[in-house]
Amino acid sequence: MSNRKHNFCAGPCTLPVSVLEEMRDEFIDYHGAGLSLIEMSHRAEEYDAVHQEARRLALEVFRAPEDFDVLFIQGGAILQFAMVAMNLLPPGRRAGYVNTGTWAKGAIADARHYGEIYTAWDGAADGYTRTPEDSEIEVKDGTRYLHITSNETIGGIRFPKFPAVDVPLVADMSSELMARTIPWDRFDLVYGGVQKNLGPAGMAMVFIRKSVATPASESLARYLRYDVHLDKESLFNTPPMFTIAMVGKVLKWMKAKGGLDVIEREAAEKAAILYRRIDESGGFYACPVHPASRSHMNAVFRLPNEGLEARFLADARSADLLNLKGHRSVGGCRASIYNAMPRASVEALADFMQRFRAEHS
Repeated sequence: MSNRKHNFCAGPCTLPVSVLEEMRDEFIDYHGAGLSLIEMSHRAEEYDAVHQEARRLALEVFRAPEDFDVLFIQGGAILQFAMVAMNLLPPGRRAGYVNTGTWAKGAIADARHYGEIYTAWDGAADGYTRTPEDSEIEVKDGTRYLHITSNETIGGIRFPKFPAVDVPLVADMSSELMARTIPWDRFDLVYGGVQKNLGPAGMAMVFIRKSVATPASESLARYLRYDVHLDKESLFNTPPMFTIAMVGKVLKWMKAKGGLDVIEREAAEKAAILYRRIDESGGFYACPVHPASRSHMNAVFRLPNEGLEARFLADARSADLLNLKGHRSVGGCRASIYNAMPRASVEALADFMQRFRAEHS
């Protein structure tokens, strides 16, 4: 499509054009069925094939081991802030949370409704501009799990390596779900909203070690129990069928590209293009994040003043470079470069940044 603009939105994300075209062609009449897939019963043969393929591909592409399963749960990652503690934190145990910024704070606040939560490390002293070394994380006795936010979408920081601690990890990977390999032996649960790298908004993917799916309390409502979703293969109620179908197509696209290794390498390469432009600008562009903790998904940067930032954003829109404004809580600029963001779009932004600097230095 020649008229596609460069969409650097933090979510919903840019999706592969080939996937959008395939869904367009199937949308009204799915494989000759005479109706759309999203008009069918979720028990229909056609939809069941789509659903099960998406489940299989999620486990395959993310290389999850056999003792893990994947759940499709409505509500996005924010619902998981509560569900994790509801299901994994029994009475008499506690959970450590690494506070790396906005979304980690949200996870801490919601989890505290359901058990004893403590902060195992807090990045406030550094302005949430880096992630901790393992030696800085304090894991207390009686800890059931350590929760991390592997990538902070707003702050633009990531864990360059996952913590090696003596308790299981739980990770909110919303901004880099299916964008990097993970050491599964360290984890009991990984979750994320799919709207960053995998499809339309409205659903979280939860990768869970099957042996820990038993809820901490039998009094939980059924929809809030991982074991219920596991038993019903994410078909306990009518699932978000369109989102699941799109996620399945994106997973096929990822597999055809070469899988997780290729995706991870391309993410690092695309991010490096932008950070190189920032670092070579002589301070005209400034990234507040410690270099070792810079996100590969969300590159944040400032210009010398807010007036120049406003001009930068307006001129970028005129150049078809969209959604570069930073989150309202922090300001500045942010380029989200998720899995389906073409390298050419990142190069177009880097070229624009060079021209803008030359005109306004």
